[in-house]
Amino acid sequence: MTTIERMDTRIPVSERVTFGFGNLAANLMITTANGFITYFYTDVVGLTMSIVGTILLFARVFDGISDLAMGALVDRTSNANGKARPWIKRMILPYGLALVLLFTSPSFLPEGMKAIYAFATYVISLAGVYTMTMVPYNTLIGTTTPDSKERGYLSTSRTIFGFGGAFLVNGAVLKIVEGFGEVTKASSWTKMAAVFALVSMVLLFVLYKNSKERVLETSEAISADNAQKVSTLENIKALFQNKYWVILILTMLINFISSGLGGINIYYAQYILGDVSKVALIGMLSFAPILLGSFLVPFSMARLSKRSVMLLGNLITLLGTTLLALFPTNFSMVIVGLVIRGLGAAPGAVAGFAMLGDVADYGEWKTGIRSDGLIFSAATFGEKVGSGLGGLMLGLVMAAGGYVAGATTQSATAILAIKAIFAYIPIALVILATILIFFYDLDKKLPQITKDIQARRVG
Repeated sequence: MTTIERMDTRIPVSERVTFGFGNLAANLMITTANGFITYFYTDVVGLTMSIVGTILLFARVFDGISDLAMGALVDRTSNANGKARPWIKRMILPYGLALVLLFTSPSFLPEGMKAIYAFATYVISLAGVYTMTMVPYNTLIGTTTPDSKERGYLSTSRTIFGFGGAFLVNGAVLKIVEGFGEVTKASSWTKMAAVFALVSMVLLFVLYKNSKERVLETSEAISADNAQKVSTLENIKALFQNKYWVILILTMLINFISSGLGGINIYYAQYILGDVSKVALIGMLSFAPILLGSFLVPFSMARLSKRSVMLLGNLITLLGTTLLALFPTNFSMVIVGLVIRGLGAAPGAVAGFAMLGDVADYGEWKTGIRSDGLIFSAATFGEKVGSGLGGLMLGLVMAAGGYVAGATTQSATAILAIKAIFAYIPIALVILATILIFFYDLDKKLPQITKDIQARRVG
């Protein structure tokens, strides 16, 4: 058994800042894909909406499997650079290439092959390369430091750069595409993707060079010698013995279902507010308050437990969403509701990822197996599956309400369906997430758990 070094758990400010570069790189791919891939496939490549829907639906299956598989693979990785950083280094070039492939469609391909090419490149890019990069990146929160407070700073940086990137992507993509030529030309989109790819590779390289995994895995169950001896099945069994992981993955899943319902914004602007151009402001107000709130969350976590911060955020979200439900056609009140809802979402976005690092500590303490990779794969799993379920729910509720595409006016049931997706269902979801967080009482146990783990590693 190796010995553990006594170390200063504080992270340099520069490392806290550059940690957020990983999530900025993530949004250059995932937000661009979520916001524009459907348009690229239909209006640029020429695929039908039904084919595109099929591509995105089946890709979700690969997404769910790849996240958990990559988490298990990270847990079985152990070398001098850690378990997560080696994967970030390996994926820098593939990440850039995948981003370009995502928005490429060779003109010489026949129509039938274009759909197959789109499906293959989508799965390779998002279910493959994106997952193989971002699961290790999320894992870094748990392996960079054993200090719960420092994990909060890392999560704050991650959230600020992530939502800042999402905000900028939504405003910049079409302008960059237009700068390279016509919006309907595939080559213009490929060049835009090449710009994002280059920036992403630089961001990931800086992240890799300026990061360090300080949580040294030296206990008997997770030492370098034993890392390969713990089977994936044993890791998964240990995972489901960790009640706090179950609580968090369900909470994240619910939160991302709410995000997946965001596709209702354009319908809400058109049929409830009567002005489709207002969708841009609705979109901006969905991101900007979260970005602003993320700067404030660390001050809250310095005074309150993460559980309390999450509950406070949920109550603020509930207040904002209730205003949306009560004043659906009053645009001034809608703006106020969106701002309050966005501010309430920030604590969950920041504290949630920091809590996953604490959950990894609890898992090691309880089972002797540290499953950082699998535990943090819950984040990308929840993001992809939750947003997918949200999109599916959106379609089902709209269909049940009798929505008619392209109609000048909609029936009363269709209008009710739009309002339900925009406010009523999110209210139910935030209440459900709040109930789950009430059962999360790890914060008060964590100091003793940390002492016990350190004692095991030393002795």
